[in-house]
Amino acid sequence: MRAGVDIGGTFTDLVLIEGGKLKVHKLLSSPEQPERSMLAGLDTITPGGLAALRQVAHGSTMATNAILERKGARIALLTSAGFRDLLYIGRQDRPKLYDIHPRIPPPLIPRARCYEVPERLDFRGDALVPLDIPALDRVLDQVAADRIDAIAVCFLFSYVNAEHEQRVKLRALERGIVADDWQVALSSEVLPEFREYERASTVALEAYVRPVMSRYIGELESKLPSAASLRIMKSDGGVMRARRVRESAIHTALSGPAAGVMGASYLAQAAGFDKIITLDMGGTSTDVALISGQPEPRPESTIDGFPLRVRMLDIETIGAGGGSIARVDAGGALQVGPASAGAKPGPAVYGLGGERATLSDANAILGRLDAERFLGGSMTLDLEAAERALAEIAEQIAFNLVDTAKGVVDIANVNIDRAIRHVSIARGNDPRDFTLVAFGGAGPLHACEAADRLDIPRVLAPPAPGVLCALGLLIADVAVDFSQSVIRQASAESLADLVESEGQLLDLARRELAQEGIAADDAAFTSILEMRYEGQAYELSVPFGDDAIERFHLAHERSYGHAMRWRAVETVNLRVRGTGIIDKPGIERAEANPHPASPFAEKASPLGGSFKLYERDELEAGARFSGEALVFQMDSTTYVPAGWRARVDSFMNLVLERH
Repeated sequence: MRAGVDIGGTFTDLVLIEGGKLKVHKLLSSPEQPERSMLAGLDTITPGGLAALRQVAHGSTMATNAILERKGARIALLTSAGFRDLLYIGRQDRPKLYDIHPRIPPPLIPRARCYEVPERLDFRGDALVPLDIPALDRVLDQVAADRIDAIAVCFLFSYVNAEHEQRVKLRALERGIVADDWQVALSSEVLPEFREYERASTVALEAYVRPVMSRYIGELESKLPSAASLRIMKSDGGVMRARRVRESAIHTALSGPAAGVMGASYLAQAAGFDKIITLDMGGTSTDVALISGQPEPRPESTIDGFPLRVRMLDIETIGAGGGSIARVDAGGALQVGPASAGAKPGPAVYGLGGERATLSDANAILGRLDAERFLGGSMTLDLEAAERALAEIAEQIAFNLVDTAKGVVDIANVNIDRAIRHVSIARGNDPRDFTLVAFGGAGPLHACEAADRLDIPRVLAPPAPGVLCALGLLIADVAVDFSQSVIRQASAESLADLVESEGQLLDLARRELAQEGIAADDAAFTSILEMRYEGQAYELSVPFGDDAIERFHLAHERSYGHAMRWRAVETVNLRVRGTGIIDKPGIERAEANPHPASPFAEKASPLGGSFKLYERDELEAGARFSGEALVFQMDSTTYVPAGWRARVDSFMNLVLERH
């Protein structure tokens, strides 16, 4: 039996494959001890308990939260002499062009714990200044006195020659400054690529989250049965064995959201939709991504203003979830999020002690969350508590309770609208050409109204939208990535010379996949070149091969509307990705015979009119009905507004379309 577990800020979602059948479960998260809810859920959902499990795939926001909340490890940075202020100088970019007083987050490592080591390599990797071992020992003595948890090392041109960085690690181990080699993060291992600031920032983030993730994963592995292997979701949509977290912790930064994107893409493509926008709305945040064909990772991103150069799916995240807190700002305007009530105390309507009004409270006041059917009836909602919480907001803005609730929902939808525009219109894509795939506990509640704002013609709600991230963990392939900077002018001869470098990276990928337990027949490999015109600052990715130069010209023309074929082209980075194909759960297809669906009941809507009520489990393939309607299921509720019609396709997806 295999299980996928996604731990969110409010709920922990689980999916189990047993005999080819899917079984789902959902329970409140335990913010202080995230593994507690995971283990409790696994024990509940697995016949025979934890001992029967053979494989667990896990998605977590532990690394992201450690960065956002500044709860990572106490670390030091060792750099080449003269580069102590590397993290502080940065690129001197203005994150917002018209912000007169930009607030740049301070680096994760205070200047007092940034140390210079006498050494210097040139751009070929030759030693201009040998590593000064006595000086290094003095620095390590200071590091030991600082009682650090981990060390980040970033020397100039170490991506060409890693010898000096490797000697620092060995010296730190020999002298007992650190107990384990994973406590020293080397830029030559984490990111063997040029661009000094981005490399330093990435290795600093890696060292910052490694001890946090190592403790967490170690605790989790100790409580799982020894026969059960544990794999962790990466930010690029692949999974890796838990042991690799000790050397690639930062690759888990967008672990949970990436699983949702992979699950949504898998189900949508099976149903015939290859151009989708994903809307993953949980209890704390909303994640939005655009996919045209297959999910494509991007080579660089930022986390809370810090550059992070690892492959990540292109996901836009905003603070809008069911637990997002509503408030009135200093100007008297109603705001929703980004602060969240989380799992404890949670929204007031949960009846767990929450007193501040949230988006879930607003949806309950509007009748869109049913007090008797929430979480499959296992959790009763406290509507009186929701009314008390929202009444405080209503009094401040002089609205009645229902209009205030509608205002809270509308503002949340506007925030979602902005996120969708950012991944679509702002990047040259027309959202009217896409299908909005709604999942997460709150996604199907808001999807149609968000689609209305952007003229998106169709919304798809998967069969189990509230646990789709957990399902995505079960269909994600094993992925390993290796890269090398190869800065030189591109020509037929230089491309031929890179074949040897590609072979070395392929060997690394093959060995890593073998350690992941992937058979040779189940392994696939992709080689990518990052290229640019001579003099340009950034590059485009093209498949590696004899025709890479022509492919680059075409890619530049697609991206920027022109190609400069008379201009010299440079290769910048060579990347190899190894993919281990895993068995995926089958998707059953039923015969969809169109027929009208009958609601089991109706109830009045506080905004006027009435809701037709449906149980998702009772809707057969081919069932059709029109809004205004509510569709209940254990893990989510779908709201179908007036002017929309719904049908159940042969894959049991709920397809909602505007009249």
